[in-house]
Amino acid sequence: MAADMFDALGEAGVNIEMISTSTIRVSCVVREADTERAVRAVHEKFKLPQEAIAREQHPS
Repeated sequence: MAADMFDALGEAGVNIEMISTSTIRVSCVVREADTERAVRAVHEKFKLPQEAIAREQHPS
């Protein structure tokens, strides 16, 4: 999963500034200017609903 996420970010031209992993989670830090592109790339790679992107950008 981590490799797929890193591939998606790389293909989108998003540079990963920092990576943190555990047995159940992979997190990474990207530049604020790349946030939307990064989220879209990861959602697309893992076939996550696009509606979730809108909720993340405008939480209730």
